[in-house]
Amino acid sequence: MLGFLTARQAGLDDPLRLRRAESTRRVLSLKLNPDRDVDRIHGNGINSLDIEAVEGRYMLSGGADGVIVIYDLENFSGKPQYTCKTVCTVGSRHVHKFSVETVQWYPYDTGMFVSSSFDKTMKVWDTETLKPADVFEFEGNVYSHHLSPIARKHSLIAVGTKNPKIQLCDLKSGSRIHVLQGHRAEVLSVRWSPRYEHILATASADSKVKVWDVRRASGSLLTLDQHNGEKSKASSEAVNTAHNGRVNGLCFTGDGLYLLTTGTDDRMRLWNSATGENTLVNYGKVCNESRKRLQFTVSHGCSPEFVFVPCGSSVAVYALHTGELVTMLRGHYNNVDCCEFHPDYQVSHTEVPGSDYSLHLADIPVYLFFLKRTDLF
Repeated sequence: MLGFLTARQAGLDDPLRLRRAESTRRVLSLKLNPDRDVDRIHGNGINSLDIEAVEGRYMLSGGADGVIVIYDLENFSGKPQYTCKTVCTVGSRHVHKFSVETVQWYPYDTGMFVSSSFDKTMKVWDTETLKPADVFEFEGNVYSHHLSPIARKHSLIAVGTKNPKIQLCDLKSGSRIHVLQGHRAEVLSVRWSPRYEHILATASADSKVKVWDVRRASGSLLTLDQHNGEKSKASSEAVNTAHNGRVNGLCFTGDGLYLLTTGTDDRMRLWNSATGENTLVNYGKVCNESRKRLQFTVSHGCSPEFVFVPCGSSVAVYALHTGELVTMLRGHYNNVDCCEFHPDYQVSHTEVPGSDYSLHLADIPVYLFFLKRTDLF
């Protein structure tokens, strides 16, 4: 540490190198914190989490009970023992009738968020009134939706439903404007690239992952192949498949150069997002029994970067590029369904709702959140 500080002071080293090194050290030191908790509002499991990127202060959660909750993560008490308070709960007549599968803040301000549900709807919410500003209806259950975190030239929401066609909904016009066809089964996860605003990745129960340029009228740009085109090693049924089972998880790295996928074949794979090449990183067995979307996440600002994946009642932490299992974060009593990583919230700790993993920090904090299916009653 002193070497980093001396080199930085002398102008011999990049200031970001110190930040990455310290962020990495602190992620590796994550441990259970008995002093942190979150208001327990949901009457059933939590399916989705999202922390807004503007202030990094407010967190959304969507539950199997159809309820959406907004939490304030800021600790104003000055005490080490603290419970993150509920700002509001969306549970009135406007709430979803069935399980909320995905929640997401509008990327540029906290005045709006979007939720989707098994009640075959996606709702755009006004945070001030807690009423839907717009409602999109679909023919089947909605498994996943995603807004681009960087888009300036479009305001599209990609939606994956029980129908194999991916729906593109326009926030400005309030209508469904385009359909992407290519999958043969329900679309379980969709994800926009954080590098190119027109690039979209989709994962399906047909074992395939496709990468699209939504400006093109034709089909997908890439269909990821776990065998990298070496058909001699693949059976005829496995050609151009990303996994040997349902693909239910997608996550880009922060720079958008790589794409991670998870499947019910208990495998996680790392792909070059530009070429579609399987990098063949071996993560070993990654337990995945979810029939729906699996929300996992990647660290930001570390060197090397880490992947946080729900694995039974724990969260497995892997080194991104080597596949090494670094540690298991334990504390829940039932299956973990989702996790979210937030690197920029400037306070002196990290915390996890439900069962808290905490690391006391100075000025380079790392937030890790994960919730389990049934321990937030």
